[in-house]
Amino acid sequence: MSRFEGRSVIVTGGAKGIGAAICTAFAEEGARVMCADVDVVAGEALASAPTAAGEIHFLRADVSKAQECDDLVAATVAAFGGVDVLCNNVGIQPTDSYQRLHEVTDDAWDRILDVNLKSFFLVSRVCIPHMLSAGGGAIINTASVQGLQSAKGVPAYAASKGAILSLTRQMALDYAEDGIRVLAVNPGTIDTPLVDEALEAIGGDEQAIRVSMAAAHPMNRIGQPREIAKVVLFLASDDASFMTGESVCVDGGLMARGSWG
Repeated sequence: MSRFEGRSVIVTGGAKGIGAAICTAFAEEGARVMCADVDVVAGEALASAPTAAGEIHFLRADVSKAQECDDLVAATVAAFGGVDVLCNNVGIQPTDSYQRLHEVTDDAWDRILDVNLKSFFLVSRVCIPHMLSAGGGAIINTASVQGLQSAKGVPAYAASKGAILSLTRQMALDYAEDGIRVLAVNPGTIDTPLVDEALEAIGGDEQAIRVSMAAAHPMNRIGQPREIAKVVLFLASDDASFMTGESVCVDGGLMARGSWG
């Protein structure tokens, strides 16, 4: 398949986990991908891996900072000639911030919201003029089932993911007539470094905790990054040409159950 042959794609938080799967999937379908991340080792390794059809470039960027977002988009346009698809994927949940709201520090709250939410605004703001000039584009935001139903101890993370869903709907309305579609995915528990870090913070029998995490999902397993990537590619493709302002749960049936079970 080459649905994205010649298309230019930016993926934030693209070096590992879901982001790396998204970068690889786009490149496999012919896209020219700019992977943005603060993890230089992982990003350079991803960019150096062979791809059958497209290509992956890496740029070290902290997308919570406006100037670095400006530089990221400028570098992408210089390399690829424009921006057709933006995947706002970056997200953090530091292991020392699993706390109830009254225990969360200003710095912890600001850092999570800056990375998980403000970066979506900053990168989109710079990409959208290029999409407007080109006559359209697609923005796919990685939200979470925690934007719909939350768990204990993650107030800032849950707030950021809920806000992403609201921002997705709002942006979709603003740019629908310009041919820019804005959509979101809501992953359930996915086997990523973020989950590994959470397990380390929890402590105890990691395998038993993984079994418990899997059991919360009606499909009785944890998802894989590539399963999210495939949905992202569908949403960004012409196959989803009449979709905008929507979010899609990729969660093994978790939200069909209505809670974390």
